[in-house]
Formats: sequence, structure tokens, C-alpha cells
Amino acid sequence: MNIPRPVLDLNLAITFATIVDCGGFTEAARRLNRTQSSISMQMKRLEDDVGKRLLNRRPGQIALTPAGEVLLDYARRMLHLNDQAWQALKIPGVAGAVRLGIPDDYAFYLPDILARFAELYPGVTLDVRCELSVELMQEIRGGNIDLALVTRQPKSPGGHVLRSEQLVWAAAVHTATEHQEVLPLALFPEGFCVFREMTLEALAGAGREWRIAYTSRSLEGLRSAVSAGLAVTVVTRSMLRGELREVEPEGPAGLPVLPAVEIALHRSPGRPSEPAQRLAELIQENLG
Repeated sequence: MNIPRPVLDLNLAITFATIVDCGGFTEAARRLNRTQSSISMQMKRLEDDVGKRLLNRRPGQIALTPAGEVLLDYARRMLHLNDQAWQALKIPGVAGAVRLGIPDDYAFYLPDILARFAELYPGVTLDVRCELSVELMQEIRGGNIDLALVTRQPKSPGGHVLRSEQLVWAAAVHTATEHQEVLPLALFPEGFCVFREMTLEALAGAGREWRIAYTSRSLEGLRSAVSAGLAVTVVTRSMLRGELREVEPEGPAGLPVLPAVEIALHRSPGRPSEPAQRLAELIQENLG
């Protein structure tokens, strides 16, 4: 008599691994585009299937149980084999080159995406160029790059909007630069960045005095000035890292509320190559 063998559901394995990677159910639900209740139900089903508790849930955090640590290792290997199987069966012939443009202030989005792309399509050569969004739109229109992940420009509508990001005021930790009577600003050059235009419009509307203390074409250049306490700058909330802290608007410093910006993926004119299409799909899947 053949006894049916237990089978682990790959969908449940994906949910489990995503919860661990995201550090919680809420972010995992957002990444998987599901409700938090459905994520919780899937985890309960997985724990019921294996007959063991896999996660210890505490307010604001999760922790793997010993059984969870064992299963996570197997789940990752199962998912890796699944990807390899699909690659071998469905996309064995993807080869060539793809040129991607991105501003350096969005480069932190890329490592996981590009590592994943290289794993799935080893026959494709990647060329990544970091320039300002305005310049990248010129490159796209000229057909010099295949894809551009940029801040949506008022004069360059279109593209596929991936997400909206809130602009925030940023100053150095342990400084009070934002309280200066005339606000010192570190911004990109005039005509190159919608962040600058939106910032100055907001300050003008609030009647706040300001001066340009530092100008740079790179985010790291602006960070250097801000971290030294020379100025404040404006970034998206997801760019706040390390030495930068968010300054709340409409507080003692008298800074105005800032708008949100859209991040869009643009493609060069004409039919995209197979490598460009695959990379675009992966970017949309991870950032959309």
C-alpha cells in the first residue's frame, strides 16, 4: 500500500521566506500584494502542515523558532530550484545586452534586482549608468539606453509609474541646522532636479527665507554637506539612512509640507529587446 508523502506548498514557502526577509507580516503583505490576514492564514496553514510553530510573534517583531530556522533553509533551496527549473525550461535562449539608467540617489533599489537578474539570465550583459533624471530622459529619447528608472519629470510625462515617494526634509543627526533664520540648503543644480523646484516652491509659499549653501550633482555630495551640519536637503523618505534624520514639517523650524514625487520606468522608443523586456518586468515586479 502506497502512503501519500507530505508535500510542502511552494506558495507557502514563498510567504514564509518573505515574512522573514521583511521582518514582519505587514511589509510581507505589501510586497506580495496580499492582505495581512491572508498572509497570517497562510502561515497558520504552513505551521499546521508541518505540525510545528515556525515563528514566535512579539509586538513589532518576529523570531524564528528552531523548527523555523530548519525549514527556512529548505524553503530557500526549494525556491532556488524552482527558479532554476523555470529558467531551464522557459528562458534558455535569452542573451544579449541591456542598458539601464538610474540616478545615483535611487541606486539603493538595484542590488537585489540586478543580482536576481544576473542569476536568471547569465547570458545577458548589463550596462548600468548613473546620471541625473533629466539627462537620462535625453538618453532614452535618443535610444542610447534601453530603460531608465527616474523621478517623473514635468516635461517628460509617460513611462510606467512604479511608486509614489514622499519628499521629506533631512538634516544631520545631533544638529539644529534647520533652525537657522535663513535656511541653508544643499540641492542639485538648477534645471536638473524636480526636488529642487518643489523645495523652492514650498519655501516660497510658506514665506521661509533660504539660501543655497551647497550644490552638487550627486546625492553623496549633498549628504556630505548635510552631515557636516552645513545645510539641510530634501530627499525621499526611503533615502533617509545613516547620518540623516527627518525634520518634521510645520514644526518649530517653520518648514513647509513637501509634496510626493513619482518614480517611473521609461523605455526607449520602438520594440524592446528580450533582455530589456525581462529586466523591465523584474523591476516592475520588485518596485511596483
